[in-house]
Amino acid sequence: MGRREGLKAIVVALAVCVAPAGLAQTSKAPPRYLETPAGAKPRVVITADPELDDNNSLIRYLLYSTDYRTEGLIYASSQFHWKGDGKDTRLSVPGREYTRFGLHICPCTSWRWDPHERFIDDAVAAYTAAYPNLRVHDRDYPSPTLLKSKIRWGNVAFDGEMAKDTPGSDLIKSLLLDREEAPIYLHAWGGQSTIARALKSIEEQYQGTPQWPAIRAQVIRKAVIHPSGDQDDSYAHYIKPHWPEIRYRQQAGGVPLGYNAQAMVSEADAAYFTPAWMSENVVERGPLGARERVWGDGKQMVKGDIFDYFGIADTPVEDLRKQGYIVWTPPHAKGAFLGEGDTHTFLNLIDNGLRGYRGDSFGGWGGYARSGPPDGGFGLAMVEAAANSPDGLRRPIVRAATHPFLAAAQRDWAARFKWAVTPVYAGANHNPVITLAGPHQLRARAGQRIALSVRTSDPDGDAVSVKWWIWKEAGSYKGDIALAPDAGERGGFAVPADAAPGDQIQLIAEATDNGAPALTRYEKVVVTVVR
Repeated sequence: MGRREGLKAIVVALAVCVAPAGLAQTSKAPPRYLETPAGAKPRVVITADPELDDNNSLIRYLLYSTDYRTEGLIYASSQFHWKGDGKDTRLSVPGREYTRFGLHICPCTSWRWDPHERFIDDAVAAYTAAYPNLRVHDRDYPSPTLLKSKIRWGNVAFDGEMAKDTPGSDLIKSLLLDREEAPIYLHAWGGQSTIARALKSIEEQYQGTPQWPAIRAQVIRKAVIHPSGDQDDSYAHYIKPHWPEIRYRQQAGGVPLGYNAQAMVSEADAAYFTPAWMSENVVERGPLGARERVWGDGKQMVKGDIFDYFGIADTPVEDLRKQGYIVWTPPHAKGAFLGEGDTHTFLNLIDNGLRGYRGDSFGGWGGYARSGPPDGGFGLAMVEAAANSPDGLRRPIVRAATHPFLAAAQRDWAARFKWAVTPVYAGANHNPVITLAGPHQLRARAGQRIALSVRTSDPDGDAVSVKWWIWKEAGSYKGDIALAPDAGERGGFAVPADAAPGDQIQLIAEATDNGAPALTRYEKVVVTVVR
């Protein structure tokens, strides 16, 4: 679940968490991490809890399932959603949402979980209905049968529960132990307890055996966690202490798609979140569009959920509160974009030319590598202040600058929805092709001139224009760089005289067609400054 990003959680050790006494000894030698082989698709596992923005992120993920090998679609729990064990066992963890806002609801046998939950199955069913059309536009869409075979139930009983193996944890374990030399991208849209259980099961089986050093090294080489926060403390309490070398990819500067995004992006970017845009490009486009949650849609993930007021249209905040809802983010107009707080975890895996997942020196629609300690989790102190303050939801928000990728990402998303309802290839637009002449990584000295060129084409015969620009936020050199005069498929720049050895500069060639919607593909060159 992707809500309440960046807030600090109150860390509480659960009885099911493993004590640090048995921590693995780690080698001082740096791990030899695996990268997805050139020309291959990244291997992906999605773990998700039944929050409405997980539902929405899953729809976008399925529309881009051409671009990766889906290895698992796993139901997970989090501090926000857990099923219970069916034995009337009750749980309450201090600092969770049911202990805030003046609430005293738990200990509970379950929390915000529909007993008939099947949102992953329902999303794949909608994909199945759209599949014949989608495959007309891209033959790489995986078969519905394949996707259905990847659905599993993970550790969903409680917040952070990782005491027992589950079909979901068993699947992750088998992938980490298979013989394929490629990373497994483990996406945690909810809690990380299913991932933690897979790792713990490997540790329990092999620690103390002659195979353990090789097995441990293999898991560290292969596992890449793409978190949407530590939503159940299992990363803090188990994964980080026992497997500190595992890559934990946190990104900054990605396309903003979380709750309330339309109030924080620029006015130009906000046009891609309006009711009219969502209706024309998403909601009215087939079975997948019909599953997209938008503001005021009359739906609720769990009946009676006091935190889920999103389906109620045209009702003032004060009236929602009188009805017993905890209003932690302001409502928007009926039909407006609602949220995809977990989409950032896979945007860099999309094959758009930016190669955002290939090492920390790159970045893409999902942002660029963020330094600093792992995201500690999801607390609710700031949310509680907003929810309980009469003015908390009316505070002025300073809008961000127009994002370099948001418009292109949203138009691309809209095109995929169009594919889902268009049975003829010529009835929809398709992405242009751009190819860089030369390597994607260069080494150059300060003052040296870099000359580059690309070739473009378009499968629909559309005209393609090329824009060259420096992605300053993702590079380490922060000064201004003068680009060569716009010359279409030719571009370049002179490395600034004050650039220091080790500085990196990212130059992007952006190719956009004139179809409807206009679609974009990229090439990117990373220049490392040397002496």
